[in-house]
Amino acid sequence: MPGLRTSLAYIGLGSNLATPRRQVATALDELDTLPLCRVTAASRLYASRPVGPQDQPDFVNAVAALETALSPLALLDQLQALEQRHRRRRERRWGPRTLDLDILLFDATTVVRPRLKVPHPEMHRRAFVLRPLREIDPHLTLHGQPLGRWLDGLDDDVTPLS
Repeated sequence: MPGLRTSLAYIGLGSNLATPRRQVATALDELDTLPLCRVTAASRLYASRPVGPQDQPDFVNAVAALETALSPLALLDQLQALEQRHRRRRERRWGPRTLDLDILLFDATTVVRPRLKVPHPEMHRRAFVLRPLREIDPHLTLHGQPLGRWLDGLDDDVTPLS
């Protein structure tokens, strides 16, 4: 993206339907094909219990660092289109899904819009986000605290898969 102003976004990926490992691995590859985007790092895959209703399979999660020339809302549009290509259905809050893509961080930008909040408002409570995020950027901080500090207060039931 020579000549374009780029930002660094961190994207959380998750799936618990339709071969979740393959869904997440494929989505990691597809992030690199989004317009004006380039994956610069990706975590291993992790398994975690679902947030919310427990009557669903465990999740496979990962985090990717994405260099992008898109705005936060334009990136959100691209991520939601990718979810739709994976046949994502939004039937209930925190329900099962083929693919979930969340913008966790976007540079040091704070976004508060009806469709998007960055930093992701729940990420500091989710080990399945913080562990892979710390894996790809161990020096990253959230709200002025190292990621490990946030992890110290959580039940960490996240298991590396690869």
